[in-house]
Amino acid sequence: MTTHSIKTTLERPISSAPPAQRGTGGNSLARSLLTLAFWRENPELALAAVTLIALFVGWIGGEATGALPEVVVTLLAIIAFVAGGITGTREALADALKWELNIDFLMITAALGAAFIGNWEEGALLLFLFTLSSALEGFAMDRTRKAIEGLVDLRPDTAWLRRGDDLIETPVDDLQPGDVVMVRPGDRLPVDGVVVNGTSSIDQSPITGESVPVFKEKGSDVFSATINGSGALEVRVTKLASESTLSKIIQLVQEAQQDAAPTQKLIDRYSQPYTLTVIGATLLAMLIPWLFSNEPFDVTLYRAMTLLVVASPCALIISTPASILSAIAAAARGGVLFKGGAYLERAAAINILAFDKTGTLTYGKPKLTNVHPLNRYSREAVVRIAAGAESLSEHPIALAILAAAREMNLEIEEPDEFRSMAGHGIQAVYKRGEEREIIYIGNDKLFMDESMELSPAIRMIGRALQRQGKTTMLVARRSTAGDTLGRDRDWEVVGYLAVADTLRENAKASIEALRAVGVTKMAMLTGDNRNVAEAIAGQAGIHPEDVYAELLPEQKVEIIQRLVKEGNVAMLGDGVNDAPALATASVGIAMGAAGTDVALETADIVLMSDDLSKLPFVIGLSRKAERIVRQNLIFSLGVMLSLILLTIVAPLIFPGFRLPLPLGVVGHEGSTLIVVMNGLRMLAVRE
Repeated sequence: MTTHSIKTTLERPISSAPPAQRGTGGNSLARSLLTLAFWRENPELALAAVTLIALFVGWIGGEATGALPEVVVTLLAIIAFVAGGITGTREALADALKWELNIDFLMITAALGAAFIGNWEEGALLLFLFTLSSALEGFAMDRTRKAIEGLVDLRPDTAWLRRGDDLIETPVDDLQPGDVVMVRPGDRLPVDGVVVNGTSSIDQSPITGESVPVFKEKGSDVFSATINGSGALEVRVTKLASESTLSKIIQLVQEAQQDAAPTQKLIDRYSQPYTLTVIGATLLAMLIPWLFSNEPFDVTLYRAMTLLVVASPCALIISTPASILSAIAAAARGGVLFKGGAYLERAAAINILAFDKTGTLTYGKPKLTNVHPLNRYSREAVVRIAAGAESLSEHPIALAILAAAREMNLEIEEPDEFRSMAGHGIQAVYKRGEEREIIYIGNDKLFMDESMELSPAIRMIGRALQRQGKTTMLVARRSTAGDTLGRDRDWEVVGYLAVADTLRENAKASIEALRAVGVTKMAMLTGDNRNVAEAIAGQAGIHPEDVYAELLPEQKVEIIQRLVKEGNVAMLGDGVNDAPALATASVGIAMGAAGTDVALETADIVLMSDDLSKLPFVIGLSRKAERIVRQNLIFSLGVMLSLILLTIVAPLIFPGFRLPLPLGVVGHEGSTLIVVMNGLRMLAVRE
């Protein structure tokens, strides 16, 4: 199959037409129509069938039995040649008009040469196998395209649009940002949007590859083609159907299919010179024996035509795209997008992986990690007092404390007055009749300003928490008489709280899996302080010497540039803040990019979910694809060289030996089909 025909197969537009519906009557007519539709969708297969029938009838009625008149046999031969050669001739002429010669030209020339010396059956057999091979290759490559095309069918065609108290069934393409749609339990979401009412769990695997449904509530982002669980949702549309995350995924995969890998580009670059070399070698194979020996011309021409067939690099040309495109489709099904075959090949060579910390190795949100009660207070009391004092704050630390209080089912009391002291902490006031109760939460600077003396034992607890890389706060309270904040009552220490950005649950396991697939060095790049960075790195299993902390964005780029000198580096970040580093690395990988346009545009590889376990999948998939490409290249070259040696060298060693043209055709086309099927194994790869 030629590069031209491969490209034609892959560039067919993805169709969103619904499958044919089965009727209850007219089964015979329906079957006839389906059969007709099958042949119309597979014209090369139909032409191959016509070629085979004409070849078989002509051979049986002519050479085998002589039952048919010679004119009928000739007519059948013409039909076989026309049916088997029409597609190849059309493509050969199209390239010839651009002053290019392709494999179709070689095959058509070989078939005509066989007919010229009276072996029309062998020429027709060549055209039959060549056309059949092209049809089967196109069918096989179509499976790759359909693996992505299936995504289109996931999105419903209509949605239930809310208009006041009414629900109106509306085409999805007519929805506008700001519209509110109702999504019933079990339905697929028709749009990207934000939940405005209701709660449910949604299966996001078609977009992110996540195996576990994700809980959604008011304010949660949702994506088209995902599957609603048991709750009804009202969703406000945020993007047009044509701009949804699903549409971007399909677009990116289509573009990736058209972006050839370096190996493929190298083969394409030399295919034209090689084709000219084959033609030159064929001419020499005809002229040299004719000029310098007494060998009959028909024998010489037969050998030359056989050489023309076996030296054609069909299997070599298709060996790479069959594997690369199948791998891209398998990755997309698992929630990973490769921007092109080049990045798949680069990912296979990765031996150094640099992680951003915040939001990548960690969740990117502070979490209450330690509660250390003091004096008579319980753990619950410390959290309840702190959460009440912080209840009017929007600071991330306050939100972490409030989240912990909700998890503990604690009742909290909002303060009457609240004051935030930047860089120090907060002060909350509760009015208790004539008295005021004041809650202070903050760092050492706050309590130094308030002239509060802390014992060495209490300060030691705080320093121990700080050494763990955590943001540490002391909670204290005091009461004052009257309307002023006097100092007539003693301070009372309630306890320490510590918050930290916590490591993702599967981070350590993912890093161990990356080492298992051959990534030899892991590095962490962060703008956070060194204590925090080393604490997180220790939990993740990253060596302290590979931790780079307190970095500005331009310093991250410098670190990546140094790492690139040591090997092939992949940088994993969020695709926004780390864009310069992603661009500098051998491969830039954005994580958690579902619905994030910038991340989709920035990185070379996109992980649609916040799942670090996708990284070993990416590296393993890439390396398996590389192995299969290498297998295909070695096999196709081996078969081609073996057939050439049998055609040219074997007759010199064994006089009278002649490689039959049909055997050369079978070896040539058989090797092509084998490398295609070997490449399609990538479609079966799962995480």
